[in-house]
Amino acid sequence: MSATTQAAIVTDVGKIRSNNEDLAFAGDRLFVIADGMGGPPAGDLASEIMIDTLTGLDAHAVDTGPEAVAALREAVDAANRGIREAAAADEGRTGMGTTVTGLLRAENGEFGLVHVGDSRGYLFRSGALTQLTVDDTYVQMLIDQGVLDPADARYHPQRAIVTQAVQGGVFEPHCTVLTPEEGDSYLLCSDGLSDVITDETIAGALAECGEPRGAGDRLVQLTIAAGAPDNVTVVVVDVLGATAGADTADLTV
Repeated sequence: MSATTQAAIVTDVGKIRSNNEDLAFAGDRLFVIADGMGGPPAGDLASEIMIDTLTGLDAHAVDTGPEAVAALREAVDAANRGIREAAAADEGRTGMGTTVTGLLRAENGEFGLVHVGDSRGYLFRSGALTQLTVDDTYVQMLIDQGVLDPADARYHPQRAIVTQAVQGGVFEPHCTVLTPEEGDSYLLCSDGLSDVITDETIAGALAECGEPRGAGDRLVQLTIAAGAPDNVTVVVVDVLGATAGADTADLTV
């Protein structure tokens, strides 16, 4: 049985920023978030190029999770070329780029996941929250090297340094095939959420709210109440029906 989904996007500029460089899309098959960087208008344009390039995937079915990953990877590469061309056309756009975290549903019920940067993807299953993505950040590198405790990462003075993004150059996306179970919720979010509220708070909001719009509204409200120094955007995807459950599997393409 192929997975069926229900999704919602909620976004807010936050309490300090004057413009919103986050963009997101939630369709029938594709769910994606992009957080632009490089300052206005360059960051806005980079995230727009990413979303506009990926949205074409929503109209074209793929059969399996690995095929979904391959399609996402190809589309992200195309967006990278578009960002490189846009930056070359205007020196004021030098350094422009974007994060991307996207899910593409295949006909067999699997999802492909692609990720670059410090936006995040989470799975909420049976009351437990699991982070599916690894941040491309300096702080995460310190955690991986064992020199920084994960509990201290939120307060590290260099927590905003991104080590990889889609900026028209070379990058290596993280790609995964996911097999959902009925009742799962997937959360895609910009760092405006994950830098401000804890995983425990995120899990609590997803548990309390019975549908994507309510969960998204609640998560953004909690972020605003905590200060919201950055744009905050969430995409919540509920799995209403799915193939038989299985563990997630890493895939290299």
